[in-house]
Amino acid sequence: MEAIIFCGIQAAGKSTFYRERFFKSHLRISLDMLKTRHREHLIFNACLEAKQSLVVDNTNPTIADRAKYISAAKTHKFKVIGYFFETDLAAALARNAARLGKENIPVVGVKGTYNKLEIPTLEEGFDELYFVKIVDNQFEIQQIMP
Repeated sequence: MEAIIFCGIQAAGKSTFYRERFFKSHLRISLDMLKTRHREHLIFNACLEAKQSLVVDNTNPTIADRAKYISAAKTHKFKVIGYFFETDLAAALARNAARLGKENIPVVGVKGTYNKLEIPTLEEGFDELYFVKIVDNQFEIQQIMP
């Protein structure tokens, strides 16, 4: 059982990465889809109780944002894996500008997340941690070793 926690600003490639890597094996938990923290909490806890592998596909920019998922997953004996999506602000804003409708996040929202972003570390409780970058429209993944 795995609890995978994504971290990164909007338009960094998180949802695309989920579809490419985890769609067939892990339930996606996303505020974009669920709309409220209450619904997110219900689905997250249901996954833990059912021993269902999951991906938390949110920005999770701060240590405190990630801590609630890490703690709960550890309590339920899940392996906790973090993926930090490295991107520069200009590249994310360019990808965001190409989004249509509600998928396009106001620039102030993207910048706000970028400004409060705390780079994750293994010390937060991750069993494994990876940094992901988009290079030539491909994901490059680097494992962070202790």
